[in-house]
Amino acid sequence: MDSFSILFFLRKSKSSQSKPSPIYGRITVNGKRAEISTQRSIASQRWDSRSGRVKGNREDAREINTHLDNIQLRLNRIHSKLLELNQDVNAGFIKDTFNGKDKNKKTLIEVFDYHNKQLESQIGKGYALGTYTRFETTKKHVLDFLKTEYKKEDVVLQDLDYSFIARLDNYFKVIRNCNHNTAQKYIRNLRKIVNMAVLNDWLPKDPFARYKVRFNEVKRDYLNKEELAQLEQKEFEIERLDQVRDVFVFCCYTGLSYTDVAKLTPRNISKGLDGDLWIFIDRTKTGSPSNVPVLPKAQEIIDKYLDSPTTLNQDKLLPVISNQKMNAYLKEIATVCGISKNITFHIARHTFATTVTLSNGVSIESVSSMLGHKNMKTTQIYAKVVQEKVSNDMKKLKSLFD
Repeated sequence: MDSFSILFFLRKSKSSQSKPSPIYGRITVNGKRAEISTQRSIASQRWDSRSGRVKGNREDAREINTHLDNIQLRLNRIHSKLLELNQDVNAGFIKDTFNGKDKNKKTLIEVFDYHNKQLESQIGKGYALGTYTRFETTKKHVLDFLKTEYKKEDVVLQDLDYSFIARLDNYFKVIRNCNHNTAQKYIRNLRKIVNMAVLNDWLPKDPFARYKVRFNEVKRDYLNKEELAQLEQKEFEIERLDQVRDVFVFCCYTGLSYTDVAKLTPRNISKGLDGDLWIFIDRTKTGSPSNVPVLPKAQEIIDKYLDSPTTLNQDKLLPVISNQKMNAYLKEIATVCGISKNITFHIARHTFATTVTLSNGVSIESVSSMLGHKNMKTTQIYAKVVQEKVSNDMKKLKSLFD
């Protein structure tokens, strides 16, 4: 517990002993002082230095003493509030708060809340629920970090610096046991919050100026041609496995994510400029259009569920269950099909990009458009995978001639 005291005193001027002297307040925290003007003066002979108040019961004495009482009350409240927020308590900060100099000093969590409320109001209007959830999760982790590393529940923006970010990175990796890319995603989210503060002039300089967010390249798993064929040709007696396999294969031939295939209705299918059937949809994640021609394999699956009670009752194109159950059943399906890879639903999207399109000569620009990518760099990851596969195949071929 810090030591905290408030003392009112006269600042006497040697050159004007006969004039009233200004009354000042001295704030002391752990031996360090800061002084404030009370905007009041009184003759030195009327001042009681022991009580820190004006002597007597005259009208001006009562007014000044009430004024000093109110100042003391405000200072005590500021001190208590700082303790409640677990912020650093010092005399200078209490003085600045009292004088109103901290009114533009926003805190990190305050800006997080401001940003996240804006996001929440735009769900379905350019932002997905998942984006809002990610920033709420990031805020929760930052709060935990502040409590763990700084013993605080918030911090003023001006306290953010390179050291804060470096310590947060270490917290994610060591305390929360996140891998490098996950830690970087959280820090990238924080960077967006900080950028907002800088653009709004709430923060004079960018603490991220010397910090670079870098992601390690991740190898994206996908099904090769043989594995995809195994999955397609397998006959399942259990209906739930059959339906999960069908939805997964459908996405292998359309590149749709789980959230996008889950909201697909018959109205998303219509004829394109070429006269063939296309899927027209805006991606849930980015809002970007993702227009994909309906390949024969995908059409077979659509036809299979045209008269299904499940799809008709729910006005859906396919019988899509929860993502969690989908992934659990996919592991079971992989085992039954003799596929050793750890299959998750998102592998269908990777399979579309690699095995179904790029490996068959579809241009990277077309693949990027069908996947609804905003940035070509995202699609180029798949192109690298295909190049690596071609390179490995050619090495095997060369070995036959050695």
